[in-house]
Amino acid sequence: MSVAVASQDDRPDLKDLEEGHWFTLAQKHWARPTNPRKVKAEVIRSELWEALENEDFRLRSLLVLESLQLLENYLWAGYTDESTNHHVLLIALLSTVKGREKLPIWDVFSNDPARFSSLFRRILSMCIDVSLKITLRNHLLSFIICAFQSLDNGLVRKECAPLVSISIWNNLASESARETSLEQNPPFKKAWRASAKRYDNADDGLRARLHFERSWLYTMIVDFMSRLQVLTEDNAIYCEKFLEFLSDLVSQLPTRRYVKTLLLDLNVLAVIRLSPVFNRDENGLLCDLFLLLRHFMNFPIDDSTGAQLTHAQSFEKHCEQLARLQRTALKLFKSKLTILALSNYGSIDQRKELESHLHPLNELELAELCTSLGFRITYPPAANVRVGRDLQLEVLISAHERQKSFQETVRDLSTLPTEAALYEPSLLRNEIYDGSRSLAIPKLNLQYLSVGDFLWRALILYRCESFFEIRKDIEDVLKRLQPKSAGSVGSVKFEGFSKMAIPISKPAIIEVAQPKVGHYAPAFVRAEIILDTDSLADNVRLEWESLRPDDVIYLCTVQPLQDSHRFLNGVPSLSDTRDSQLRCLRTAEIVQLLDDHGRSLRENVQVQVNGYSARQRLRRMIVNLNEAEYKRDIQRKADGNPDVYESMNLVIRRRGRENNFSRVLRTVKSLILSEIPVPAWLQEVLLGYGDPASATYSRLASRLKTVDFRDTFLDWQHLVESLPGKTVEQEQGSSAELAPPYVLEMETLAPKDELRPSKKRRRDDTEQQMQPVNTVRVSTYEPSSCGPYPSDAPKVNKVRFTPVQVEAIVSGTQPGLTVIVGPPGTGKTDVATQIVNNIYHDFPDQRTVLIAHSNQALNQLFQKITSLDIDERHLLRLGHGEEDLETDANYGKHGRVESFLDNRIYLLAEVDRLAANFSAPGAHGNSCETAGYFNSVYVRPAWSKFWDVVGRTEGPADIIGAFPFHSYFHNTPQPLFPEAASRDLIISVAKGCQRHIDRIFSALEDIRPFEILRTARDKTNYLMIKEARIIAMTSTHAAIRRQEMAALGFHYENVIMEEAAQITEIESFIPLALQNPKKGELPLQRVVLCGDHLQNSPIVQNFAFRQFANLEQSLFLRLVRLGVPTIDLDRQGRARPSIAELYSWRYKKLDSLPNVLRNPEFQIANAGFRYDFQFINVPDYRGHGESQPSPHFIQNLGEAEYAVAIYQYMRLLGYPASRITILTTYAGQRALIKDVLGHRCARNRNFGLPRLVTTVDKYQGEQNDCLYILGRRTVFETCHELREAFSRLLSDRPDKLMIVTGEMFGATSRSIHDEAQATEMTGVEHLGLYVYEMTKAKTEGSGVGEKPLGTRGTSNFEMDVEANGEEYRNGEEAQPEKLDEIE
Repeated sequence: MSVAVASQDDRPDLKDLEEGHWFTLAQKHWARPTNPRKVKAEVIRSELWEALENEDFRLRSLLVLESLQLLENYLWAGYTDESTNHHVLLIALLSTVKGREKLPIWDVFSNDPARFSSLFRRILSMCIDVSLKITLRNHLLSFIICAFQSLDNGLVRKECAPLVSISIWNNLASESARETSLEQNPPFKKAWRASAKRYDNADDGLRARLHFERSWLYTMIVDFMSRLQVLTEDNAIYCEKFLEFLSDLVSQLPTRRYVKTLLLDLNVLAVIRLSPVFNRDENGLLCDLFLLLRHFMNFPIDDSTGAQLTHAQSFEKHCEQLARLQRTALKLFKSKLTILALSNYGSIDQRKELESHLHPLNELELAELCTSLGFRITYPPAANVRVGRDLQLEVLISAHERQKSFQETVRDLSTLPTEAALYEPSLLRNEIYDGSRSLAIPKLNLQYLSVGDFLWRALILYRCESFFEIRKDIEDVLKRLQPKSAGSVGSVKFEGFSKMAIPISKPAIIEVAQPKVGHYAPAFVRAEIILDTDSLADNVRLEWESLRPDDVIYLCTVQPLQDSHRFLNGVPSLSDTRDSQLRCLRTAEIVQLLDDHGRSLRENVQVQVNGYSARQRLRRMIVNLNEAEYKRDIQRKADGNPDVYESMNLVIRRRGRENNFSRVLRTVKSLILSEIPVPAWLQEVLLGYGDPASATYSRLASRLKTVDFRDTFLDWQHLVESLPGKTVEQEQGSSAELAPPYVLEMETLAPKDELRPSKKRRRDDTEQQMQPVNTVRVSTYEPSSCGPYPSDAPKVNKVRFTPVQVEAIVSGTQPGLTVIVGPPGTGKTDVATQIVNNIYHDFPDQRTVLIAHSNQALNQLFQKITSLDIDERHLLRLGHGEEDLETDANYGKHGRVESFLDNRIYLLAEVDRLAANFSAPGAHGNSCETAGYFNSVYVRPAWSKFWDVVGRTEGPADIIGAFPFHSYFHNTPQPLFPEAASRDLIISVAKGCQRHIDRIFSALEDIRPFEILRTARDKTNYLMIKEARIIAMTSTHAAIRRQEMAALGFHYENVIMEEAAQITEIESFIPLALQNPKKGELPLQRVVLCGDHLQNSPIVQNFAFRQFANLEQSLFLRLVRLGVPTIDLDRQGRARPSIAELYSWRYKKLDSLPNVLRNPEFQIANAGFRYDFQFINVPDYRGHGESQPSPHFIQNLGEAEYAVAIYQYMRLLGYPASRITILTTYAGQRALIKDVLGHRCARNRNFGLPRLVTTVDKYQGEQNDCLYILGRRTVFETCHELREAFSRLLSDRPDKLMIVTGEMFGATSRSIHDEAQATEMTGVEHLGLYVYEMTKAKTEGSGVGEKPLGTRGTSNFEMDVEANGEEYRNGEEAQPEKLDEIE
């Protein structure tokens, strides 16, 4: 069995939480609450520690103990200074397990900081205790790593910060080395003097503590060096973990500043490279970790300022080092190193050249050269480092050889997979991660060294994740195809079938273009592939024919394995490609699909014979091969190796959304190579440094003093209520309450910290700084008349925003960063919509990009925007989700172009009407160009003449008589000028008429380019670049199209991101960089992130990337953790207050809106149900609980049957199917529920199918009416993190479904607070029997309420379930979906 599957199976199941050794131990010692908790050392040692040690700290047992709350209820509760080492080790072990599972760790310790400090000191001391087994110290080091990854927590930061402060420079080789470091970093001098002063003035106790802190890391490094010399497996594992620790320290600026200097002083990289452990072939992981550490050590950044060095600056620094080496060599060893001293830099900065130049020096001379250059040549005996010629040479060479920059590494990195890339040992290692060993992949941390560093990490991780998914998909296809050897040698036949693959003959290379200037690979390599689609079902054939240009396909050479090599659950046991059926893999991008007559399939030409379309057997696929890989393949062929293209026998495709990886990787790669600059006001916050509040509008010099909030406020009372704690003043001369719209002038009193800037800032002070006293001056104005027709009337907001929502709207309208945390039902989308509306009207020259994780979330936002007072010609929806918009108009690129051309016809007809108004001869409405001339010659002069008359005339009748457009406006629904209208009213009406006519010619002027542009591509590009002001797209579409959009000159000033907590960091960053820089930085003015980090996070399939590398981290969550000020929406209007209480405990404050407290639908009970919510315990059904027909495809037949039975019951009571949604947390369970529904309900008119059956993550942001949770009670009762929610769910309500008879949907008047006689459903069989009897009664025409409740017993339903249960379980093994998994 493969280790990947084993690690998945090693996770605990329900039986582990309900029985067994650990369950019994928990019930005996800590399951029952006692205060104070007494911990017995014998229990810790023999029953816990020794039991775990005997099974080698099995992950399954650790997870069970974590679920049984051993840490919270026993270990920490009973910890004292006298606790044993085993007690401390168990705390560290369980804390690390919680960290791996992404559970909150430090909240457990927050109740007693002093005791936590004592515990932390114990762990630090045990880390350097050489008498402890190395395996135990490995567990302790894992705890320390976890702590240094949680520096956002004040409790942890207080303990970790002193360990990496400047005081560790006391351990440098000499005083001169320290002085040199201080001279190179002048800002550090003050910190060094303060550290020395504190130590000198300390008493004996504090001095001992300070000495321990400044020597701890040095002692750990020295011990690590000694471990590198001992060839044992445990030592190798510990060294791997320590390299991970060092990489973490130097990959974040606050810990890097002083640690890097210490590592350079100790020559750590040179010592590692020459160590026996490093040079052992079996320690490949340690070598990869060494390369990762070297990458971060050599990263081009100024350690004092945090600024990334340019290529020129890095090269200059490298040249300075070489010049110093040459000067020293000439001074000390002129006779031996003259050539070295006189050579140019390019000839001596390579390892081989340096080694040859330094070869004449003996060991003493090398030592003298090292000393003169400031390198350490002595080590404490505990390091066990032999300082000889080899080490001295390695120190000199590694310090002076030219290292490839990360940009050069990225330039050479392929974004397309081959068989070798898919089965790289480093990639395969990531699949067997269980937390016990490190991985040689970068982590997404709280902080990054630079934007380039962040993009590099994201590229590596995204590439690894993409290749992992590709390999899994290909292995799944090969498993289904069942390749077997045919008669002839090398011939293969496929006995199975997969709709994602088609056997082929070899591809034909039809064109190889000459390389471009400066390149070695061909410009493109075009090939033709013949597909035989005759045997495919129509739906599968259409899927193949739906492939679009630039889609990636996979050309494979497949050979069957010998009988000794078998797939297990779709996962082979692999060490390299020799153990795989996949012998060769090349990628290709589709250029065109042709039919067997050579016509493009996109032309949709159907050849018919006697009225029937002929079934075409063959399809020709024109593709571009990967030119770089083709160049290498041709070179291998020239060297005598076989031609890989001759043996290709299979083409594989993947689903569209999963197959966007190549374009996303190319986008990230281009951003790295272009060194994209982030706006100065956002950079520090984005990287995680400085003041977290520095990017909010109140801290920016560009903040607006006056803002027109238009229809944000409904009336004066709403305005006053929305600004609590602020002084609201009317404009001078006004005493009565002003009517909207309102213009707000804000006078913000600067915080004290702004008046007296200080370099030090406490993180806890952020909130206090952000609460200045405000005075708001309010003015108003008379909205201009827009025209005499009803269609001219502007759409206005009708939402009465809460004070916190208004705060979010104010912040989002101002320049800067706005982070809005919106719990369920609090109106995040309404707030984002109003921000868009304000920006659109207040800043007509600015453009706004709307981003969402999914098409569904984007469409919800976009549909609300279309209902606002925004001209639809300025709206554009990019991507393939536009067809799901529930709007009459088409907002896609091609739909917008068609809309422009349709409007052109209408508007030109209006021009003809205007020409008739003037009796002007000629075809003025022939084109936009002639309409423009008509406007210049007739319309504008007429308006000028009219306004001259208005300026000279006071009488209303004379003004009306001079109005030149009576004929044109004869069709207004009411008289254009009311009788007895005042002069001001007449002028207002006339201005409205002018605006109406001006809009016609303005729109025609915008449409005119579409008359000139000929191709559809040019028209759509012009629309996106010039015309649209609000552009909506998914984060994936932004990543795919970034290069194309930037090349077209696309620009924008504002980004609003919906459901930002569900978008990965790299997919959140790319929308900020869809344009090329202007004047050295991106011209962004506003970034608004709306989301909820306490709900769903981004979905990452690979366990290692999710748990170890934090790839599922969103930018939204990271900013929240860093302390960036958030606006927390605090009133919900979606759920009953009782239901909202189930999750309100997770937020700072969450109340209910008045509509939830007053509206009847929230006060009337659910017909047929005793409670408005229930947790229903579902035990094993027919002896079966959860099952996995295939990996990650989790199902539970009992819960599926129960959910469908509840749905049937509701439908029989009259609940509309459109108001019922069934949610599950697993894609496998969703498939099973759909099967059960199809079997029981689809063909029955009494039931039908519910509105939706989906997973929780896919349903994010939507809502429906009822909440009934099915699950296993014991699982959730033991979950410490969900204790608040399930204490409410289970406290006063039974865990069996309680139904009320005699009620029908829409006919009940029972309040949710009324008592009602209810009947308990003892299980799924009982409910199924009752539903069966209700259905039978309804079918026979008898009253539903007259049938008695059934009891358990033999019934048709029961036999039906028994007959079909296995069918459901086995039927869903065919096509598991992976992306919806929630663990």
